[in-house]
Amino acid sequence: MSIDEILLECEEKMQKSEEHVVLEFNGVRTGKASPALIENIMVEVYGGSHMRIRELAGITAPEPRQLLVQPWDMSTVGAIEKAIQKANIGLNPAVQGKVLRIMIPELSTEQREKFVKAVRHMCENGRVAIRHVRREAIEHLKKEQKAGTITEDELKHGEKEVQTLTDSYIKRIDDHLHHKEKEIMTV
Repeated sequence: MSIDEILLECEEKMQKSEEHVVLEFNGVRTGKASPALIENIMVEVYGGSHMRIRELAGITAPEPRQLLVQPWDMSTVGAIEKAIQKANIGLNPAVQGKVLRIMIPELSTEQREKFVKAVRHMCENGRVAIRHVRREAIEHLKKEQKAGTITEDELKHGEKEVQTLTDSYIKRIDDHLHHKEKEIMTV
């Protein structure tokens, strides 16, 4: 495997780690309505199968502090309501005919701090994942050098490139964290 292939694989894995962190951040409440808050909640429907809410209904935010869930199959309304309550994210859906209306309550300072702590933890997990990818890539480069397919200079250059990628992706995750913290703490 060439250095370029190793670096490309390394970057792809780091990008996936970053995307995962962003996806996790989307599920954290900020005080304003966002379909991402509930779209991945699993609902038990149709005799035991589990599906995400986004697969069962349209989710919109008609107002800044309200979500509207419109199930495509009306028989799933009760199951969706139960799943949102069980998710323990502090949201209480109100069934109004064929739709569920969810008012997003104002977050207390204590709740905001709790959510900031949670996103910092998610961010740290992302950093750890990126460092793990770095370690794998460097091990791969060292194996190639031992096998004689790359020189020691190429190894040093490859390690430097992997570190540059690592620094770049950790900075990107930190930027996402600062943006999310600001979003959470904004009243």
